[in-house]
Amino acid sequence: MDVRTYMTDKVVTATGDVRILEALDLMKKHNVTRLPIVQGKHVVGLLTEKLIAKSTPSTATSLSMHEINYLLTKTTVQDIMEKHVITIHPDALLEEAAETMRQHQISVLPVVENDALVGIITHSDVLEAFVDLLGYYKKGTRLTIALDDRVGEFEKVLALLRQENVNINQIAVYHGGEKVQVVLHLASQNADKVSTVLKDAGYPVLSAIVKEGKE
Repeated sequence: MDVRTYMTDKVVTATGDVRILEALDLMKKHNVTRLPIVQGKHVVGLLTEKLIAKSTPSTATSLSMHEINYLLTKTTVQDIMEKHVITIHPDALLEEAAETMRQHQISVLPVVENDALVGIITHSDVLEAFVDLLGYYKKGTRLTIALDDRVGEFEKVLALLRQENVNINQIAVYHGGEKVQVVLHLASQNADKVSTVLKDAGYPVLSAIVKEGKE
């Protein structure tokens, strides 16, 4: 999966000369918490609610409300925005986006192609992809089995499922311990029958959950 598949391509942006109050209104209007700041099509900064909060005088300030409002009307986005913006290419793997966010402790990446902003991807988008990858929204059975980590073992499991005419929607593999845990999201909801077939063939079934799905 790549970033392009899960990014938002209709991006709300602002320019550096926009006043903070205007930027706040824009965020509220479009229900976003981050604004890429652009010059033409180029990303030159990133504004977040956190940065705005940092720039706003605290309740302990001696400034009057009139003075605070005056400051906010005079302060522009470029005065407080993050100028060192980490971006990602739309063809980058989704796991690269996740690792970049984790490494830099950020929750959003502007997506840039040919030096122009083409989208934005957030940690919520990455989580949505993870949920989709494991087949959470699909009807069927989520089966977790334990396999020996050797060539050809999973092929035997596939043969058993083929004999039962069971289609596999998603597969995830977890390495750790003496055996490999394989999570199968099956199109069939006949969990008992499939579990019995696998157990009889010597494959421990760690869990079998029938899912109604949300699609």
